Amino acid sequence: MLKTVLRGVTRPVARVLYRPTVTGRENVPRQGPVLFASNHLSFIDSVVITLIAPRDVRFLAKSEYFTGTGAKGRVSKGFFESIGAIPVDRESNTAAQDSLERGREVLEAGGAFAIYPEGTRSRDGRLYKGRTGVAWLALTTGSPIVPVALTGTEELLPVDAKVPRIRPVTIRFGEPIDPTSYGEAGAARSRRRLTDDVMLAIGEMSGQERANAYNEPPAASVVERVRRVLHRNDPS
Repeated sequence: MLKTVLRGVTRPVARVLYRPTVTGRENVPRQGPVLFASNHLSFIDSVVITLIAPRDVRFLAKSEYFTGTGAKGRVSKGFFESIGAIPVDRESNTAAQDSLERGREVLEAGGAFAIYPEGTRSRDGRLYKGRTGVAWLALTTGSPIVPVALTGTEELLPVDAKVPRIRPVTIRFGEPIDPTSYGEAGAARSRRRLTDDVMLAIGEMSGQERANAYNEPPAASVVERVRRVLHRNDPS
């Protein structure tokens, strides 16, 4: 009920304030499983997709948003539950597979699930190489993939900002990609080919410069920054 009320109030308010430009809504299947694969520019991307997509969408969020204490913790938990977030422990040794399993549960139940193939948000605006978890989910469940391109969310809520600003946002839903012709989920080549096609579709809609590399979250320490530099410079 809370989710229904929140969406019913927030959607019209967001449209009046932000006047989002939306194209391709007709490309989203109204029934059955569907996997949204989006570029990732801002923390607020999942909220934007949830409010704009013509489906109830589930997505992953770090477990800390659900475990806070006091009034702030209850508000955080209630908000993220209401917009369809699924908690996942990102510090777990099995976090990556746990995340995919949670997504598979949603899809096998006939729901809509959103994923960011880049893994983490782009801090320089480029579109990074996709990780093949998106293909594994689609090939395992037979779910069509709807590519999504977000534009402007990095200005709506920049990195480290706490409150959204009033900025124009565009969201484009591409034509669904049928995974059934790509092969088996267990074949690395099939996963790679499908993932690359998804990223190509996203890039054509977003117009982002392509980065021929995987995106990495900011290094947590000086030691980690040094390790990454040494790894990049290692000729082997």
